[in-house]
Amino acid sequence: MPFELCCCTQTLLDDIARPQLRRRDVAQLYRLAMESSEETDWGAVNRAIMARWSKSALIWIKTQAHSGKCFTRKSGEGEKQ
Repeated sequence: MPFELCCCTQTLLDDIARPQLRRRDVAQLYRLAMESSEETDWGAVNRAIMARWSKSALIWIKTQAHSGKCFTRKSGEGEKQ
């Protein structure tokens, strides 16, 4: 069953502000927002990412989101929780 992220801008901004989330988590949401038919304020989202992390983190997040690699886990990753 297909699904689509809604309230993309606010969802991304809220999650960027959550200290427990990592860049990979934001990259996954970024990708879902890219695929959504809903408009996203990319300027606001990108500024929030740079304010929390850095410009190089924004580039990493965008690269991961555009390639889809943000959904690929390395062996052993995510098993300890």
